[in-house]
Amino acid sequence: MMGKPTELVQGTLDLLILRILALEPMHGWGIAQRIHLVSREVLQVRQGALYPALQRLEAQGWVRAAWGDSENNRRAKFYSLTRPGRAYLERERDHWERLSSAIGLVLRCD
Repeated sequence: MMGKPTELVQGTLDLLILRILALEPMHGWGIAQRIHLVSREVLQVRQGALYPALQRLEAQGWVRAAWGDSENNRRAKFYSLTRPGRAYLERERDHWERLSSAIGLVLRCD
């Protein structure tokens, strides 16, 4: 049975957006849908969090945006990962894996 979708905190959302964009350029709705599907419908990304995160990532130079046509022929802003964004993603992914592993150790201690 599926539970209620879980919302994300800001830093985690940034990391997930960058990871999804490492696969291919996407528009905002596609990013949110991909996160939802890949997480087996556990994670829910609301527009009110997604678009400010994308703007923040663009301002930091980690993503770039360009207008294009979506799969249903609507104009949409497509986001892609930049080289500095890819480097940041790798650093943060390593940090996240160390952190989550350490938290797991503490949660499993007797």
